[in-house]
Amino acid sequence: MNDAAALAADFDLESLTPAFYADPYPTYRALRQYAPVKRLRNGSYVLTRYDDLVTAYKATKTFSSDKTREFAPKYGASLLYEHHTTSLVFNDPPAHTRVRRLIMGALSPRAIAEMEPALIALVDGLLDRIAAEDRCELIEDFAAAIPIEVIGNLLGVPHEERGPLRDWSLAILGALEPVVSEAQLSRGNRAVKAFLAYLEGLVARRRAAPGNPERDVLTRLILGEADGERLSEKELLHNCIFLLNAGHETTTNLIGNGLVLLCEHPAERQRLIDAPSLIRTAVEEIRRYESSNQLGNRMTTEPVELGGVKLEAGTSVTLCIGAANRDPAQFEDPERFDIGRLANRHLAFGTGAHQCAGMALARLEGAVAISRFLARFPNYQLDGAPVRGGRVRFRGFASVPCRIGVGGG
Repeated sequence: MNDAAALAADFDLESLTPAFYADPYPTYRALRQYAPVKRLRNGSYVLTRYDDLVTAYKATKTFSSDKTREFAPKYGASLLYEHHTTSLVFNDPPAHTRVRRLIMGALSPRAIAEMEPALIALVDGLLDRIAAEDRCELIEDFAAAIPIEVIGNLLGVPHEERGPLRDWSLAILGALEPVVSEAQLSRGNRAVKAFLAYLEGLVARRRAAPGNPERDVLTRLILGEADGERLSEKELLHNCIFLLNAGHETTTNLIGNGLVLLCEHPAERQRLIDAPSLIRTAVEEIRRYESSNQLGNRMTTEPVELGGVKLEAGTSVTLCIGAANRDPAQFEDPERFDIGRLANRHLAFGTGAHQCAGMALARLEGAVAISRFLARFPNYQLDGAPVRGGRVRFRGFASVPCRIGVGGG
C-alpha cells in the first residue's frame, strides 16, 4: 500500500492529526483517489468528490439537513441542541424556506449595493488605525472586525453592545467540531444562554421601535410575511444567533485566508496589484482554494448509492467541501492558486436550496477588505508564523502577525 492509499485507509474525523489541521489537502487528495465515499469507524461516511457533493446538496429529500436525530447524542437536552436544530442551516423545507425567504428579502442586490459606502468607510477606518503602527494582528485588528460590524448593522445591534458577539460566536461554532470536549460543550451552552438573554432584550426594544424592514433584518424577522406568517419566538432568537455566527466566522476566514494566501503567492499578489479589477475572481479563488467552511453534514432518509457504495436510510454523511473544491474532475490544475480563474463553480457557498443566503454580502466584504488593504499596504509581510484556528469545520487563522512594510501607509 502506498502512502496516499494508507492515508485514505487510516483517515477518521474523530482522530485527526496535527499535520491534517495544518494542511488537510494531501489527505483530501488521497480520499478522492482511494476512498471517495469513505466509511468511518462510527458508521458515517465522508464524501470528497465534487459531483457527489452536488448530488447530496440538490437531493434535499434524500439527503436531509434536519439535525434533530444526529445532534441528540452529541448535545443531549441542551441549549446547543435547541439552537442548532432550530437555525436555518440545519433545517429542511418548509421551515428552511420560510426563514430563508424572510432573510433574503433584506439582502436584495439593491440593499447590498447600498451597504458599500458604509463598508468602505469601515474598512478605511480600520486601515487608518493600522497605518499608525508598523505592525498589526490581521485577524483581530482587521479581518474579524469587519463582519461583526456589518452583521451588527443588519440586525441593528448598538455599537456599544457588540463586544461579546465574537466570543459567543466562536464558542457556539466551536461546538460543531466532529469531536468536542466537555469544556467546549459547557462553553458553547453558556454562550447560547448569554446570547439568547441579550437577544430577548434587543427584540423587545425593536418591537417597541421597529426599523425599516427593507434594511433591518431583525425587524423583517419580527414582522414576518405579509400574509401573516410569523416565526415563533424561539425560531426568531435562534436564527438571529445563526445570522451573526454565519456572517462572522466565514467572512473573517475569507479575509484572513486571502491576505495570507497573497503573501504566500507573491506573483499572484503582484498580479492583483497590477490589475485590481481581478479582485472579484480573486475572492472566488480564495473561497475555492481555502474554503472558509470545510465540512457540511446530511443524513439519508432512504437508501441511496453513491460511487458504487450503498448507504442505508439514516446514515450520517459529511460533505467535504475543501476536498470537492480541489477535485481535478471539476477544476483544471486545482492545486494552483490562480486569482484569474474563470471556470470556478466552487462549493464554498454550497449549492441548491441551501446555497448561502449571504453570499453576495460576503463577496462584497471580501472584495472591499482585501482590495483596499492591498492598495494601502502593497508591501505587507507576515511577521512570524500564522496560528491556525485549530478547527477542521471552519478553516481560518486565530492570529496572523503582520508587518506593514516599507511604503505601506
